[in-house]
This record gives sequence, C-alpha cells and structure tokens, in this order.
Amino acid sequence: MNTGKRLISAAKTAFIPVMILWIVHLIKVLGNFQWGNWGIFPRDIKGLYGIFLAPWIHGDFSHLLSNSVPLFFLTTLILFFYQRVAITSFILLYLLTGALVWVFARPVYHIGASGVVYSMVSFVFWNGIFRRNMKSVVLALVVMIMYSGYFAGIVPGEKGISWESHLLGAISGIVVSFMMKNYIESDEVEVDPWKDDDYTPKDYFLDRDAFDRPKNLRD
Repeated sequence: MNTGKRLISAAKTAFIPVMILWIVHLIKVLGNFQWGNWGIFPRDIKGLYGIFLAPWIHGDFSHLLSNSVPLFFLTTLILFFYQRVAITSFILLYLLTGALVWVFARPVYHIGASGVVYSMVSFVFWNGIFRRNMKSVVLALVVMIMYSGYFAGIVPGEKGISWESHLLGAISGIVVSFMMKNYIESDEVEVDPWKDDDYTPKDYFLDRDAFDRPKNLRD
C-alpha cells in the first residue's frame, strides 16, 4: 500500500472512535441521560465498569470537542507511523490508564477520553526516547511542540478536571512505549548494503575486501 493510501486508511480508522464519541454524547444529550455514574470510581467494585466505559462519556460538548481533535490526530499518527504495534498499544494504553485511575485517583467519578489522549501523547513522545531513530525523534518533537500545554494538565488545578487521568495516562504512555520499543517497524530497519545477502561479490566493481588485503596479495 502506498503512502497516500496508508494515510487515508489510518485517518478512516481514526475517525471511527471519534464518531462513536459523538454518537454516545448526542444520545446522552437528546435523551437527557445522566451517565456520569458509569465513569471510573476508584477502589469501588462498581467503578470497575468505568475502565471500559468512562472514555466514551463526556460532560458537555466543550469537553467532547477538546478530546475529539487530538484523539483523531494522534490515532491517525500512531496507525500510520507505528503500524506494527498500533492496535496492541491502543488496547494497552486504554486499559492501563483506566486501571491506574481506578487504583490511585480520588474517590470521585472520572469520565472522558482525556486520560487516553494523554497516554497517546506520552506514547509518541517516549517512543522518541526509547527507539532513538530519526522518525521517532521527529514525531516526539512534533507532539512536544503541539501539546506542550498539556503539561499543565498533569498537576492539580481547575475544579472538575481529572488531573489524575492525565498524569496516569502519561505514565501509561511511558510504560507501553517501553514495552513496544523492540518491535521495530519496517521503515526503522537499518540496512547495510555491504551485508545484504541478495548481493554477491560479482555485483560490485571491486571485491568487498579489496582494501582490506595486504598490497602484495591484491591483483
């Protein structure tokens, strides 16, 4: 699949969870439903449902929009550049973020996809640290510049904001990027043409070891 088709495919896939977020919220608003108690309530058995459901529930349209744009962009980016590990990483980021919130956060209901978004920002950034190839470093710099304002969200601040989800999502991103660091993408493999088994000495003008032999042994 060429680059353009891969990008379109990644964007189409990334649009699906964003579309589901909006459908869920529209049903909530139109039906005047109160789904806040389906969020994560830490250290309560009933609150375990929130690990799976909380990211799909938002308080208002502003909350929803603030998560939709970065979720779409980051999902597209990860699907496109980290194709080999993308799906596994998404699942781990989603579940680990929710589980950490359930274990460590304040005993209030936590809803919204912001924890997952923070985990994805962290995942891309730390890939640059752990993989240390040109692609991952550039992507790390891109997300650092675009989402530098997110750093303020990992400390206690505005009332009604789950800063724990942000912080624990960021920690999840570190853990998952470390777990996935050895799963190298096809475009990250360093190719040494001198060690390529597809070539034989006759493919080269000079023998590969021509300059390694003593002068008296050279032809």
